[in-house]
Amino acid sequence: MEINMSIWIAVILFAVGLVFIVKGGDFFVDAASWIAEISGVPKFIVGATVVSIATTMPEMIVSIIAASKGSVDMAVGNAVGSVTANTGLILGISLVFMAGSAKRKSYLLKSAMLIAAAAVLCLASPTGSLKIWGSIILLMIFVMFMAENIHSAVSERGSEKNGERPAHDRRTITVNILKFVFGAAGIIWGSDLMVDNATIIAKTLGVSEGVIAVTIVAVGTSLPELVTTLTSIAKKQASLSVGNIIGANIIDLTLIMPLCSVISGKELPISRQGFMLDMPACLIITLIALIPMLLREKFTKLQGWLLLVIYAGYIIMVI
Repeated sequence: MEINMSIWIAVILFAVGLVFIVKGGDFFVDAASWIAEISGVPKFIVGATVVSIATTMPEMIVSIIAASKGSVDMAVGNAVGSVTANTGLILGISLVFMAGSAKRKSYLLKSAMLIAAAAVLCLASPTGSLKIWGSIILLMIFVMFMAENIHSAVSERGSEKNGERPAHDRRTITVNILKFVFGAAGIIWGSDLMVDNATIIAKTLGVSEGVIAVTIVAVGTSLPELVTTLTSIAKKQASLSVGNIIGANIIDLTLIMPLCSVISGKELPISRQGFMLDMPACLIITLIALIPMLLREKFTKLQGWLLLVIYAGYIIMVI
């Protein structure tokens, strides 16, 4: 009875943490964007840098807190599992409802970066840890991604005027400062709750932290991407959904994993499940999502269903 009660309390606290992460992330992105713009940074630069990083804050903070607490399996599993969930589950849903054409030129470089990052993880960790050279290459890909974001934003800014700034009356300033503070606090506190209670759930159920990380935690921290995708489906904006997912995945792999390595103070340990199942699944699902699109310049519903089936099979194998 005591065990049952403790796990239910852990589940409730995990859910509370998830709510704080999602809502806190929403507040944080809005406030960070406003602060960047009010400081005179052009909107196109804000979108290419601040927003793209801020939207991956839930995954980043969860993994960083997990690594700092020694829960390395959860840190790695969350980062890799989020990419697999973003691609297999969220992109799969998007393609089932909203398949269509895709210009190769628009996706080629970012797709190549994502595939390269997933491949580097697989190649740099078969001995049970993410090698230093792997982390360096991942960080280089992240820098290239941010530089490409800024270059694309500069090329496409059109007639935007740098002098345009959002409202900055006293009430707006107060609201956005509060959003920034409470948003950041919500992400950090929610992440702490998720990590602690996911660990309790794993121990109570007798499963590894890695399993919990690539399933419940990974899907939970991917909820912002899911919400964005569902909104994109409703508004019939396919490119927004795909672009958001690819960008989030690149940051998850190229920034979060090296950061966890730095925080742990050594080569990042990778569990057997990680390099035998999680990382290969991440690479395979990424290839299935991107290669046909690059070759044929279009997404299909069949591709979406295939991603969903493979993701379901992967989750079954993990469990």
